[in-house]
Amino acid sequence: MTTRLLGVRRTAAASLAACALLASACGTTPTAAPSAASTADQAADPTTAVTREARAYVDAVNARDLDALVAAFASNGVVIDVTRPIRGHDAIREWARAEVIGGTLEVVSVAERRANGQKLLVHWAPAGSGGWRAHYDFTVSDGRIVRADLQYA
Repeated sequence: MTTRLLGVRRTAAASLAACALLASACGTTPTAAPSAASTADQAADPTTAVTREARAYVDAVNARDLDALVAAFASNGVVIDVTRPIRGHDAIREWARAEVIGGTLEVVSVAERRANGQKLLVHWAPAGSGGWRAHYDFTVSDGRIVRADLQYA
């Protein structure tokens, strides 16, 4: 380990100790920050931070599993494909059959986290193309996607 890295770790440890001391003086308990290892793991593999609902969509696309993709959505779920709304299981099934299944979807990073979902930066490659980057913004409720807003990045 380099001297510089050791210095950074010592500084971080001292800062955490000072925060804990201040928090105890105020009568509060500090919450733990993510460990350097968990942050490094997420940077190396951004899919570790993808929610279960968004993961179901990504996995279904890559497995070419039309039924699983549709099942990831609430029955009244909606996809906004750039500006075109696709609403409900039947419409999502037809859209996915024609435009999604056969392509590949790779999560590049988690761009935003919310209590009701998250926005992903992805690389979307429809069948037969090199693809492009896009933002896939998933809103979820009761374990299903209620809105997937798909926009070019």
